Amino acid sequence: MNIEQFQQKLEEKGITLSPEQLHQFDTYYETLVEWNEKMNLTAITDREGVYLKHFYDSISAAFHFDFNQIEKMCDVGAGAGFPSIPIKICFPHLDITIVDSLKKRMTFLEHLSERLNLTNTHFFHDRAETFGKNKFHREQYDLVTARAVARLSVLAELCLPLVKENGTFLAMKAANASEELEDAKNAITQLGGRFENLEQFQLPIEESERNLIFIHKQKSTPKKYPRKPGTPNKSPL
Repeated sequence: MNIEQFQQKLEEKGITLSPEQLHQFDTYYETLVEWNEKMNLTAITDREGVYLKHFYDSISAAFHFDFNQIEKMCDVGAGAGFPSIPIKICFPHLDITIVDSLKKRMTFLEHLSERLNLTNTHFFHDRAETFGKNKFHREQYDLVTARAVARLSVLAELCLPLVKENGTFLAMKAANASEELEDAKNAITQLGGRFENLEQFQLPIEESERNLIFIHKQKSTPKKYPRKPGTPNKSPL
């Protein structure tokens, strides 16, 4: 996906980027490739691949969710900043919190945020299990996202404790989303969530499958969740 295709496809979905926003994406790409030589941030480094499989893929959440209606978003296990940073570029009003367990990735994201002149972006080097117990963050977010971090049954325990009541947890998946959803139904209910919607679509050009799983937070998560670090992954609910 070249830059013109990127811009055109977003405009078709109602997202018009200013010259400044397009420059931010260009800077993001250059910074990502530069730092990727020093640390493993992504296996995709060609410009067209990054614009399609990272930038456009991240923003695809906005085709099915109105980011103009929320203020506070948390991205769990953001890696190189996906989906939160591309979404932040498109919707500058958002107050974004990013939590990741790898310190060097947080160093990259802090540097990236400075280069992009982003405001209201907060970075926390922490395990999601610990972060979800923090009273300053627990049930404080309108939207919590996770993209290709773990199976949904695990993600639910890491993310739902951070979602405020009547907020949304969004899991971004490639294939096998329906199977993961079936396995995670019990966990979602225990954690105060309710399955709301599954949006399936294909990325343009390469036509690979993508799935967005929306979970509504209908009641407060029991205080015992999330369990101690490592437990959700070893023993999913």
